[in-house]
Amino acid sequence: MTLAPRPRWLGVAAVAALVVAILVSTEYRPAGAPSAAEAQRFDPARYGAETYQSKVVPAIRQGATPLPELFAALTADKEAASRKYGHRQGTGPATFAVTGEGVAGKTTGSLMLVSGTGLPARTRVSLQVGPAINGTALRDAAGFITFGEFLNQVEYADAATALNNQMRATVLSELNPAELAGENITFTGAFSFVTPSVITITPIEIGRVP
Repeated sequence: MTLAPRPRWLGVAAVAALVVAILVSTEYRPAGAPSAAEAQRFDPARYGAETYQSKVVPAIRQGATPLPELFAALTADKEAASRKYGHRQGTGPATFAVTGEGVAGKTTGSLMLVSGTGLPARTRVSLQVGPAINGTALRDAAGFITFGEFLNQVEYADAATALNNQMRATVLSELNPAELAGENITFTGAFSFVTPSVITITPIEIGRVP
């Protein structure tokens, strides 16, 4: 049996349908525009700008415990105080939001000593005043930032650095620690509790007592 030839218009229709499918499935973007992968790539600077002032600062202010109260709880029962006042990421030490006041002292390196905080004399209390800001206290004490939000450990660490950078730009850029020496100050910030002999706070606010 001889098959009848297919009408030519069927072949043309098939080609046309294929062209339409290609056009529909093709992504067009202007020259220089980022790809989908590039658009989703983590941008630490943008993260810091979008998260620090609008989310991290309010969270730390709201969760801040007066330093003498917090220190007394930590020295009485570290684990119980960590559960009540702190946030813990993984198996590391808990991190706390704190507020306090004292007398600004000498600045050595990136740390400004603060005395008269209501803590024992053997405990050295310092504020990080830059230029180097170390640690992940701001990220961790905020309480809402978790490792699961990020692709990997590098992005998670970059988020902490970005928040530190934003704090430095907004809090420390016009601060002259030498001018505060001997002044009564207030502060709000965050720290990880490792030992009762050293408390190093990353501030979100430093102010003179009127």
